[in-house]
Amino acid sequence: MRDYPGVKRLPLGIAALAMLLILSACASQVMKSYIGAPISSVMLDYGPPDNVYDLRPGERAYQWRKQKTQVMPGQSSGEIRETRHGRRFETTETPGYVEHTECFYTFYTRSSGSDWYVTSFRQPSLECE
Repeated sequence: MRDYPGVKRLPLGIAALAMLLILSACASQVMKSYIGAPISSVMLDYGPPDNVYDLRPGERAYQWRKQKTQVMPGQSSGEIRETRHGRRFETTETPGYVEHTECFYTFYTRSSGSDWYVTSFRQPSLECE
């Protein structure tokens, strides 16, 4: 990698964490864009909610549930090792797996006239961003 005068490089771990934080704001940014809009705008984009909760008089929570399934492939690597009996090829295998994550996206609303307007939202868990 080339060094440039006057430009400091971040350690790899810090740079990776910074990138994760930048990317993790995605769902929250989309949810934030609905504040002040009627909840019907969210429904037009994502369909009917999975749950509707009456909170206090004039306040409701609308919740969408999304199940994410991610397949992580296995890996295989090998190397040639010298032994007393000659060369031997050793293989290392890491099995693949399937990861299931259940995500909830909740909007809080307040009644105004005949409609419900988004006032805030519940921050999704980190793996759901």
